[in-house]
Amino acid sequence: MNEDQFKGKWNQVKGKFKQKYADLTDDDLTYAEGKSDELLGRLQEKTGESKERLKDQIDKW
Repeated sequence: MNEDQFKGKWNQVKGKFKQKYADLTDDDLTYAEGKSDELLGRLQEKTGESKERLKDQIDKW
């Protein structure tokens, strides 16, 4: 998935992540828009999920 695809998909799944992981804040979700590695790292830290699992979730949603 390239950067543009990730950003487009990310805009679609923010709400789903907030529903599934209640401790995520808007700041967490907007922290690194455009910087997918940093964003995935932050999500990984908050959710305890692997980066690959998070990428899979984003692809599915």
